[in-house]
Amino acid sequence: MSRIGKKPIAVPAGVEVKIDGSTVTAKGPQGTLTGTFSSNIGIELDGAVINVTRPDDSNQNRALHGLTRTLVSNMVEGVAHGFKKELEINGIGYRAELQGTTLVLTVGYSHKVEMPAPEGIKIELPSQTKIVISGADKQKVGQFAAEVRGVRPPEPYKGKGIKYVDEHIRRKEGKAGKGK
Repeated sequence: MSRIGKKPIAVPAGVEVKIDGSTVTAKGPQGTLTGTFSSNIGIELDGAVINVTRPDDSNQNRALHGLTRTLVSNMVEGVAHGFKKELEINGIGYRAELQGTTLVLTVGYSHKVEMPAPEGIKIELPSQTKIVISGADKQKVGQFAAEVRGVRPPEPYKGKGIKYVDEHIRRKEGKAGKGK
């Protein structure tokens, strides 16, 4: 039996969950999220606890059991508290600015890179070299953060580029034959 799938999901105060067949809608202070899941997997609401069950032990149902439980849990946590990714820009002259809801990056190209924020995503810039991406949908937050990082991934020699705050960049030594 899936150890993750068996765990009940606690619904915090202030979050309203509606289950209509295989569609789950979670509404909370951070917004509203709706997800449709496989009809094989049972999702029940018992007071302030959501339980996810599966009909049998076939490989597909076992895989969907843990997946569905995790996705529902992420929806509940997202509308209650939200998710956040922090990025850091390293490099001389590299910076970010916000124009409305569009993130404008100056990262060593001949042009500025403009990235409009997807719906439901909030971008904050505590400084010119720090980007905080937040929202209720974990998948959207992670995807947009990955796209921002992909504009100029960190390079291993000087560490220039955009990286996650908690990411460690393995540094390489430069050319060994420098004139001594």
